[in-house]
Amino acid sequence: MTLFYDVFNGDADGICALHQLRLEQPQAAELITGVKRDIDLVARVKAAPGDEITVLDISFARNAMAVEAALDAGAKVRYFDHHYAGDLPGHRNLKVVIDTAPDVCTSLLVDRHLEGRRRVWAVVAAFGDNLAGSAQSAAASLHLAPHGLAQLQALGECINYNAYGESVDDLNYHPADLYQAISAYADPFAFIAGEPVFDILQQSRADDLYLANEIVPETVDEYSAVYVLPDERWSRRVNGPFANQLALRHPSRAHAILTWGTGGFSVSVRAPIEAPRGADGLCRQFVGGGGRQGAAGIDFLPTADLARFADAFALTYRN
Repeated sequence: MTLFYDVFNGDADGICALHQLRLEQPQAAELITGVKRDIDLVARVKAAPGDEITVLDISFARNAMAVEAALDAGAKVRYFDHHYAGDLPGHRNLKVVIDTAPDVCTSLLVDRHLEGRRRVWAVVAAFGDNLAGSAQSAAASLHLAPHGLAQLQALGECINYNAYGESVDDLNYHPADLYQAISAYADPFAFIAGEPVFDILQQSRADDLYLANEIVPETVDEYSAVYVLPDERWSRRVNGPFANQLALRHPSRAHAILTWGTGGFSVSVRAPIEAPRGADGLCRQFVGGGGRQGAAGIDFLPTADLARFADAFALTYRN
C-alpha cells in the first residue's frame, strides 16, 4: 500500500506552500513538521517502495542523505525549496523545484508550479517570509484593496511567528495543528474572520515584539546591529519576527538576533533588504547554520564561538 508523507517547514512559507498544493491536489498524508529550525525532517520518514514524499521549504543540503535513502528504498520524492541545496542527485524518482534567488520563497515556487491557481496563499507566505516586495508583485493580479493586502500581511506574519521556538513547547500551536486549521479554508480572509487562532497569534506576537523592542542593541553602526535576547520563551518565539521588523525598519543595515540558551545562543540573521546577500554563507561557516541569501540562522552557537561570529558578521556587511 502506498503511503503519503508531507514534510514541511513549520513557518508561513512551508505551511502555505503545502496548503496550495493540497487545495489543488487533495491527498491525505502523514504530516512531518516542527519548529522553524527543525530542518532535518526527511529522516523521520520510514520510506517503503512506492511511497510518495512531498518536501517543502527545508534545505536539500541538510536532507540529502535522507532523501537518497528514501529513493534507494523505492520511494518517490517531490522537493520544493529556496534554500542552499548543495549537489543534487540524478534519479528518476526525484522531482526538484529549487530556486535560491533572494526574491523568491517556496510558496512562490509552488505558485509557479500551479500557474497561480492558489496565488493568494503565496502572497500570505511571501509576507510571512519578509518578502514584502515579492508579495506585492504577486498580489497585483489579485486586485486587492489596500486593507485586504494588509490583512494578508498580518496573517503571514502571524503564521510565521508561530514557528519560532526552541521546541514546540515554546509555540502557541504545533505547526501541524496550525496547518490543519488553515487547511479547512480555501480563502484566507475567511480564516481571518472565522478562526480565533488568528486573533490569539496576533495578540501574542504584539506582546512579544513589545518586549523585544525594549532591548538595547549590543553593537550598532550604519552597516549592522547585534541584539541579544534573554533566555525566555517569549525571546525564542520572537527572535525571527523581531529580526524581520528591524530589517524593514532599517533596510540598509544587517541584523543579528542572538537568543541566550544553555551554553550558547540561537542566531537569526537578516541581510539588508536593500542588498539581500550573504546571510546563508555567513551562517554556514558555523555548525548547524544555513538559510538563504537574505535571511539565515544558526541552530546553536556555543559561547566560545561568539567572538568569531561577531567578526564574521561585521566583515560580511561592512561594505
